Amino acid sequence: MAKSKAQKQQLKTEVGDQLKKVNAAIIAEYSGLTVADLTELRVKLREAKSEFHIVKNRIAKVAVKEDAPNTAPIRDFLKGPVGIVFVYGDPAAAAKAVLAFAKDKEKFKVIGGVLDGTGVKAAELQEIADLPSREQMLSQIAGLIQSQAQRLHTVISAMPRDLVQVIFNLSEKKS
Repeated sequence: MAKSKAQKQQLKTEVGDQLKKVNAAIIAEYSGLTVADLTELRVKLREAKSEFHIVKNRIAKVAVKEDAPNTAPIRDFLKGPVGIVFVYGDPAAAAKAVLAFAKDKEKFKVIGGVLDGTGVKAAELQEIADLPSREQMLSQIAGLIQSQAQRLHTVISAMPRDLVQVIFNLSEKKS
């Protein structure tokens, strides 16, 4: 059923609003997948604070151009039957979920996306997915800071201990 101009304008506005809020967007071909497959993908993406939507390419291109120019690199990927993954949370977690789903379903192909206004290809998304999660990175940084503090404490406490040892050795020699 054909949509009226007002309906298309409303849809364009909704897509534009979503694109303004995202941390990243991933474009993927979905042709040949069943409704159950897409539902499975949406459930996995919900855990990563992301959503998968199928949007008409022309409407998405206009939304990018008019409402969300920071996502302009995805315009090149909007060809054929594609859907958009709107990533609101950690881009690495969303990329992991999308690429894991693509590994299970041969008909689902990740084409590319945009991250912080920069276009990324599927291979670059794989590199992003291989990164540790934000929480893991923060814990690694905290561990590094703690180990440096421990080393500093060891060095600082060694000076008085060594001084006491020297004084003790001198008193042993004199007696």
